[in-house]
Amino acid sequence: MSLQNKDLSNAIRFLSIDAVEKANSGHPGMPMGMADVATILFKHFLKFNPKDPEWVNRDRFVLSAGHGSMLLYSLLYLTGYKSISLNDIKNFRQLNSICAGHPEYHPSTGIETTTGPLGQGIANAVGFALSEEILKKQIGKKIINHKTYVLAGDGCLMEGISHEALSLAGHLKLKNLIMLFDNNSISIDGPTSLTTSDDFKKRFESYGWDYILIDGHSEKQIFKALKKVQKAKKPTVISCKTIIGYGSPNKSKSASAHGSPLGKDETSLVRNKLKWSYAPFDIPKNILNEWRNIGKRSEKEYSNWAKSYRKKVNNWMNWDVNNKIIEKEKKNYLKSLEPMATRKSSEKFLNIISKLPNIIGGSADLAGSNNTKTKNHKVIKPGNFDGNYIHYGVREHAMCGIMNGVSLHSGFLPYGGTFLIFSDYCKPSIRLSALMNQRVIYVMTHDSIGLGEDGPTHQPVEQLSGLRVIPNLNVFRPADTVETFECWQLALKHKKTPSVIALTRQKVEPVRKEFDKENKCALGAYEIFRSNSDVLLCIMASGSEINLALEVSHKLATENIYSKVVSVPCQELFNIQTKSYKDKILNETEFTISIEAGSTESWNKYIFKKGLNFGINNFGKSAPYKEIYKDFGLTVENITKKTKEMINKKI
Repeated sequence: MSLQNKDLSNAIRFLSIDAVEKANSGHPGMPMGMADVATILFKHFLKFNPKDPEWVNRDRFVLSAGHGSMLLYSLLYLTGYKSISLNDIKNFRQLNSICAGHPEYHPSTGIETTTGPLGQGIANAVGFALSEEILKKQIGKKIINHKTYVLAGDGCLMEGISHEALSLAGHLKLKNLIMLFDNNSISIDGPTSLTTSDDFKKRFESYGWDYILIDGHSEKQIFKALKKVQKAKKPTVISCKTIIGYGSPNKSKSASAHGSPLGKDETSLVRNKLKWSYAPFDIPKNILNEWRNIGKRSEKEYSNWAKSYRKKVNNWMNWDVNNKIIEKEKKNYLKSLEPMATRKSSEKFLNIISKLPNIIGGSADLAGSNNTKTKNHKVIKPGNFDGNYIHYGVREHAMCGIMNGVSLHSGFLPYGGTFLIFSDYCKPSIRLSALMNQRVIYVMTHDSIGLGEDGPTHQPVEQLSGLRVIPNLNVFRPADTVETFECWQLALKHKKTPSVIALTRQKVEPVRKEFDKENKCALGAYEIFRSNSDVLLCIMASGSEINLALEVSHKLATENIYSKVVSVPCQELFNIQTKSYKDKILNETEFTISIEAGSTESWNKYIFKKGLNFGINNFGKSAPYKEIYKDFGLTVENITKKTKEMINKKI
């Protein structure tokens, strides 16, 4: 490389080396190896504006290989983002530093997404690129025309999510998606030959991607490849053969450069070899000025764009749901009170909101089962993005990672459907939605043993409890059509919290039979029935088990044991209510029981030592669903009997 570009790259290398050394923790090898590629990308191709990191038409740069986070932090500091100071870099991996061990999304910082679990950034990047195509179709290619670059490593491509996401990207012909593959053939345990023999060229070509192999330290080859992809007709991977720990005499090309500091002596040797005679964290003024000029390279294009198009984009992003139409649909349903599976109730709600251009639906090959596709949806197809519904295929893991990218891109609100049992495939992405405060909605049907004959492999038992322990995630389990509408409204309302909406396969009887303007589900738990003004027992339940709870209450009343039934559509919202409200629900009665066709773990906090949990703490069974309920004791007779025994024993 020319002396100037070499110095620019070395600024990245030594900020990364010095930060990792000072923290005595981190991964210096990748930033050292990919510094040359990053320099050419930012200097000549990337469209960005450090003064407006949220510019919707900026190119996205996603660091899927999040362990190499110092590459990103160095670039943000050098190009002039206010979010990253030199002092922040000196505090790499320290408490409350924005320069965390792996990139953590913060709005308006240049950190586009939270990465760390390998491969997630690839799926996010597919979501960014997909959003670019959809938005371009909606508001015009003069307004939206940007690239998405994702830097991924060997580990990212080993993770299964990469296969799912890359396959879909190739199928959809996302031509503005470019992967920079840090092909250094090293992982933590040693050379990648220990574990993989993939032919990357054949792999990517089978997905429908173009594949370009280059020397990742050749300025000419890097520039030529990046120049070529500006007019690509399909997604492209630039496989950059790099040297991990580039410049380290004793640790380059080895796993020892991957995940630990180089050490004082080796750092000194690298300085000598790369002719970097400056003190730790010292970037010479002429080099820093050149980087700051790189940060200004898109200012004119940005200014022209903002002057012409900002208002139109802002108007597009300023959308809302028409609650009057929702109220009208509620009233129409209450005229019939038809027993209905809540997955079908959800479809009724989606019929209302699917006309909004900002809501992007989808399903992991289960649209006909989870009712996520309505008559108003238009399917997005390869090369044709004039639609609002995505067939993700049997790719639950990628679907959820892609939805995070769609949510992060601009003003889109994504939702995607699968069965609740497959939330286990989705969990890493759901967790990242919550960590990033993204409004992503996971529609998960077949929510219990109520799905019946498919058996224990498909019957969720522990999934609801597992999801309920994720911070900043609302898990909704509505009891009927009215509650389903209300839960959907709440999922749309909470802009910084993702939601899981768990829905039944089987039909349920309506429990809310009168129109309420108030959204009662917003309380998380509320009294739905009382058999007497003076009650001894509180029966808490969710979803399809509310009907069972009501039957138990009626049965007990015939034996002069009076109770109130509390519907609990969302434990997370109930947990944040005032103490007085929670006391009113939980402490009015001497006894409490819970009923839910799943693990009882998440109900223990409400029962304490004054009651019983009726649920399932084992795997399900294959049989018609009513027989399974009976086998597990989830019947009026069994619950009534055991509740009476508890009361008689303690009185």
